[in-house]
Amino acid sequence: MSERATREETVNVVWSGNWVAERLGVALEGDGELQELLGLALRRNPKRAHLLVSNVLGKHVPQRPSVVYGAGYGLGERVRELLGEQEARRAVVLGYAETATGLGHAVADGLRDAPYLHSTRRPVAGVRQAGGFEESHSHATSHLLLPEDGELLAGGGPGADASALVLVDDEFSTGNTVLNTVRALHALHPRERYVIVALVDMRSAGDRDRLTAFAAEIGARVDLVTRSTGTVTLPDGVLERGQALVAAQEAEQAEQTEQAERARQAERAEQAGQAERAVLAERAGQAERAGQTEPAGQAERVHEADHHAAPITRVDLDWPAGVPDGGRHGFTPAHRAALEAALPAMADRIAAALGGGARQGRAQGPRRVLVLGFEELMYAPLRLGTALEAALGPDAEIRYSTTTRSPVLAVDDPGYAIRTRLVFPAHDDPADGPGDRYAYNVAGAGFDAVVAVVDSTADTPELHAPEGLLARLAPHTGQVLLAVVPSYTPTPVPHAQESAVLPEPLRGPDFSSYAPEDVGWLLQDLSDTELEAPTEEREEAIQSGGAHYAESLPVEYQPSPEYQALFTAALETSAARIARAVGTVTETVLAERGPRPVLVSLARAGTPVGVLMRRWARHRHGLDLSHYAISIVRGRGIDATALRWLAAHHDPADVVFVDGWTGKGAITRELAAAITEFEASGGPAGFDPEISVLADPGGCVRTYGTREDFLIPSACLNSTVSGLISRTVLRADLVGPDDFHGGKFYRELADSDVSGLFLDTVAARFDEVAGQVEDEAKELLAADRAPTWEGWAAVERISEEYGIHDVNLVKPGVGETTRVLLRRVPWKILAKRGAGADLTHIRLLAEQRGVPVEEVDDLPYSCVGLIHPRFTRGATGADGKAVQGA
Repeated sequence: MSERATREETVNVVWSGNWVAERLGVALEGDGELQELLGLALRRNPKRAHLLVSNVLGKHVPQRPSVVYGAGYGLGERVRELLGEQEARRAVVLGYAETATGLGHAVADGLRDAPYLHSTRRPVAGVRQAGGFEESHSHATSHLLLPEDGELLAGGGPGADASALVLVDDEFSTGNTVLNTVRALHALHPRERYVIVALVDMRSAGDRDRLTAFAAEIGARVDLVTRSTGTVTLPDGVLERGQALVAAQEAEQAEQTEQAERARQAERAEQAGQAERAVLAERAGQAERAGQTEPAGQAERVHEADHHAAPITRVDLDWPAGVPDGGRHGFTPAHRAALEAALPAMADRIAAALGGGARQGRAQGPRRVLVLGFEELMYAPLRLGTALEAALGPDAEIRYSTTTRSPVLAVDDPGYAIRTRLVFPAHDDPADGPGDRYAYNVAGAGFDAVVAVVDSTADTPELHAPEGLLARLAPHTGQVLLAVVPSYTPTPVPHAQESAVLPEPLRGPDFSSYAPEDVGWLLQDLSDTELEAPTEEREEAIQSGGAHYAESLPVEYQPSPEYQALFTAALETSAARIARAVGTVTETVLAERGPRPVLVSLARAGTPVGVLMRRWARHRHGLDLSHYAISIVRGRGIDATALRWLAAHHDPADVVFVDGWTGKGAITRELAAAITEFEASGGPAGFDPEISVLADPGGCVRTYGTREDFLIPSACLNSTVSGLISRTVLRADLVGPDDFHGGKFYRELADSDVSGLFLDTVAARFDEVAGQVEDEAKELLAADRAPTWEGWAAVERISEEYGIHDVNLVKPGVGETTRVLLRRVPWKILAKRGAGADLTHIRLLAEQRGVPVEEVDDLPYSCVGLIHPRFTRGATGADGKAVQGA
């Protein structure tokens, strides 16, 4: 790409959309300025082939900062004139991530007194989501609204005092994004006026009619303010043809790159050989003159020097305290005034680091400088760029653009808008996982210096890595400066019930044998409290109504060598089966609740499953999902303090509750009722009560890995397969209203712990089952997965048939039956005839406890455990009938 070509600005002799127009028949029609504002490129996006590339946005095409800022500021002045000074002062401006964050901010500046907020794709712990919407054509669709002030978007509500909402995007192509936004926000905060602002309006007549009808439907006035208007004509099949063209171009470019690399390697080898021969000859001469001969193979090899790379210098901006880095959490007129006052001094610091500056009376230094922003961080580098124009004077050429998530084909042709691209890994630990990022029209552009501006969240080792952004920039310029803007940390207004200081999660190795990143336990540590009671005492107290099962703990069952060997054999036999179920349920969750769900397992049976799901997501997709364990107690509900903690640190809509398996569905019903009660009492809303489970033999949930009732080895043991943590405890004298529920860490059982063995054995089979998981997940996503509640009907039938008359004493499924034998007083076991190896451990436990096993037909589960009905320590119940308590 020639330097002359890159210096073409808004007006080009060759329109930068010709290449695409000629090959795909895409046409732009509109007013006289349209082709000056827009070029065309092709993107790797399955939803839209073409990309409208703005020459005045400062995203893909380097442009003078004053031109970019002036475009947005001018639109803002027009909005101010439209609304009138008084209404403009009360308006709120909302920009769209990532491309319009800087444009929206400039529009807000043009309104002068309006606060500004932009959507974001970066969730922030501790900031509650105030709204969100989807951008259907984008490569990354989910937008979050995270204002520090939760009332910012309220706008005074409907009526005479309602403020206008000004929505800013770079282009208005179909209107879908705006419709989605207004629909979502109007449902929360109805208002009477909206103003839509864009650089270009490219909607069809049908799209315009749709917006008009929508405005009438909600009873609001909707005005449009744009710089230019037109339409895009797309011939039939353009998406498929565009994708084929991108694939052909990328294949051709890959071949050219490979050939060039082979040529470079050959040239380097030849140069290295020449240098080595010269060194050997010189050393041979020295040795001969000294009467010595150097041993063969000891000569120092001479390698070609590294390719020229610019030095990288960090410049301290002295960013003004308390001023946000942008509008992610809100930007007020007071912030604007503080930033304006600080900009000249910050520009002088950059100019000094570059070696020039008009205010310092120095004309030296780089003449052509790029200020390069970072994805959503557009406004801060833009304003630094405008200030740098003043600091370096008219002799310097300052340009501004930003990096982006958007993958676009680069073609070095004057009639194409994206001439070159640099590819580098994401460096801000994005919520949707690692991936490539891009800087366009920077390589080969002839910049003497590049000032890379990032926020402190993105100032990571990945930024400075050999393949990172700074290293990618260095070969293409004479100097790289790094300027870091401190990421603003919002102080959210607490919920009324969050006035108390919430406790923090417990983590291993201080609490549990799991690694600290595996799970955070939303529990309080009761390890030093005596809570265990003999099983028979607990059962009598529970059934007599004298105590709740969660007020004490059973004595931990210690497996015999025979039973431990059975567990190990069962684990090896079923590991692949469990891995398939883990993969299937995780892929289903990612597809329906992604891109970055927060796993919240129901302690403790759900916790090993949650850890495995987290490991699958990391192993197969590179996702580092958050995972917590929470207590839920039948008849008492879920831990409300833990829910408040989750809402304070994550978006409740992202929370996915996880359990090991379903029996009759009691916990499924308990969770749904508990969430309803929590919200009714004023708790944060938005939690989805649906449970995702490894196995759903009861037909109680929509999201599962399998509906088969088979042996899950984590059900065979208690704490020693669950991180050495007890079942959870809820007792009034131990758990206060603002405390987490309790649990114990059995450190003394470390020698018997197989928690890690269980996880590692299953995870080792992930690659083996990946293909099956992919097929099964696709089938499930397309299937009718509505709960059948088959298990509940079977439990009611068994309860009546065996004279128990209490469904809580009927525990269906392999997992629940195992719990009966380990923690309760079992009466008898119903085993499905021919169930086979899945019940080997059940039969062994039953034999050890003297419990009869009855073979039955027509059982929807592999087995069912019956707790001794009306138990007293003198009851026997061996005749198969219900026993009345003494």
